[in-house]
Amino acid sequence: MTSKGEGKEPGALRRLPSVDRLLQSEAVAALAAAHGHDLAVAAAREALAQARHTIMAGEPAPTPDALAALVGERLGAMLRPTLRPVINATGVIIHTNLGRAPVSEVARQAMEAAARGYSNLEYDLKAGERGSRYVHAEALLCRLTGAEAALVVNNNAAAVLLALTVLAAGREVVISRGQLVEIGGGFRIPEVLKQSGARLVEVGTTNRTHPRDYEAAIGESTALLLRVHASNFKQIGFVTQVPLAELVEIGRQHNLPVVDDLGSGTLLDTTAYGLAAEPTVQESVQAGATLTTFSGDKLLGGPQGGIIVGRREIVERLRRHPLTRALRVDKVTLAGLQATLLHYLRGEATQTIPVWRMIAAPLAAVEARAHRWTEVLAAASIPTSVIPGESTVGGGSLPGETLPTALVALAVPSPDGVAARLRAGDPPVVARIAGDKLLLDPRTVLPDEDDMLLEVLSRVR
Repeated sequence: MTSKGEGKEPGALRRLPSVDRLLQSEAVAALAAAHGHDLAVAAAREALAQARHTIMAGEPAPTPDALAALVGERLGAMLRPTLRPVINATGVIIHTNLGRAPVSEVARQAMEAAARGYSNLEYDLKAGERGSRYVHAEALLCRLTGAEAALVVNNNAAAVLLALTVLAAGREVVISRGQLVEIGGGFRIPEVLKQSGARLVEVGTTNRTHPRDYEAAIGESTALLLRVHASNFKQIGFVTQVPLAELVEIGRQHNLPVVDDLGSGTLLDTTAYGLAAEPTVQESVQAGATLTTFSGDKLLGGPQGGIIVGRREIVERLRRHPLTRALRVDKVTLAGLQATLLHYLRGEATQTIPVWRMIAAPLAAVEARAHRWTEVLAAASIPTSVIPGESTVGGGSLPGETLPTALVALAVPSPDGVAARLRAGDPPVVARIAGDKLLLDPRTVLPDEDDMLLEVLSRVR
């Protein structure tokens, strides 16, 4: 009798080997010897389950060799890391889904050295006693920003949470309605305020907030004034926000601290590269913000981190709070951050930090790379063309701002299909699709990835 759903091969399900018998086959036994019995058993069970599904769908039963190969595939999938390097050909410089900012080669080497062995993370070599992990970035951050003190936690949301918890728990925080932003993943400023124990006091309207709105909201329960930079959206038209310097003056008159959340945060003038003005960390410090917070892995171009700079006595209060230990960064992050900050100190950020190298790259240089790609691909009989386009900064930075670029366009019958095969390549390549063309932007492909990219493209038709 044919089993229900067995399809074209009556009895095929019953002819499938047991797990033990499959493990005794020469090919699978070799896999078990190479990778361990337990993993081989798990892979064999998955392979047999897939074979049963195939048969019940009406497909032919796999041959013994095909079944052994399926075990090998399942083993490979189990042992393959899910976090993999990819080539970003999308033209989005700070691509959140692709890991945000790639670090410089020097930063990578510093992070590798810190991970490889022991370090003086919390040991004062001169005094021969316990030290602080925060000294490795603090002096550089103070020198670069003009702040009195600095602290590093694991991301900017954590930096804001820590500041609000320490300074405003159980009290009120005054913020403009136009600054109640939502960042990636549905993370909202009002929710951070609630988690910190602070009470939100909204002032002004979505598009217009004036000094008098802050003045009217300040009372005995007010703990601080909070400014949140709209780093991932832009308001235009009938819009007014209180400049930071004026907000600081209001805070001074009422003896209230002002916390300035810059979101992305930059140490360089973005207008020098044809982009809109992004408030710099130095400007925030100079305007008198009590604390300024920003990200380490966006426009700074380093590893993930939340950076807090500001007045010494306030930063010290944050440093001593128990929450700081839960939010602290490890030795690898601090090593990468220190190396990144040293690039700025040496004045070489646009030559060494990938994010800034991409932003600063002149259009002519991008076009030259695009044409070289098309020449190599033409030799492999892959038709391409170079067309004008735009790159974006991304990562919640400089919303709506673009840089002119040169795109390599592949005219293929199925752009979606080719894009999927590129993502399945080794290394995976992430491109973008516009109309009927698959587009690759050289601006966001690291220089040492060109040959790998072209090799992957030559295999995908």
